[in-house]
Amino acid sequence: MQYENYITIKSDVRFGKPCLKDTRISVYDVLSWMASGMSAQQITEDYPELTNEDILACLAYAAEKEHRIKTAV
Repeated sequence: MQYENYITIKSDVRFGKPCLKDTRISVYDVLSWMASGMSAQQITEDYPELTNEDILACLAYAAEKEHRIKTAV
């Protein structure tokens, strides 16, 4: 998944948080909804401007970010 095709970071949108393109919905928003128990289907029903690919892009972004975190030695 090339999350770069779905996620942008702009200083004038949501204070520079990573957001889904052409929306003000941040990666954090999507991850929070999923962490609270919402399914991808529920999210896309509540926010019809989002697609399943958008949801997967948020997960891929978070996975990449976590992968880059240095581990304690």
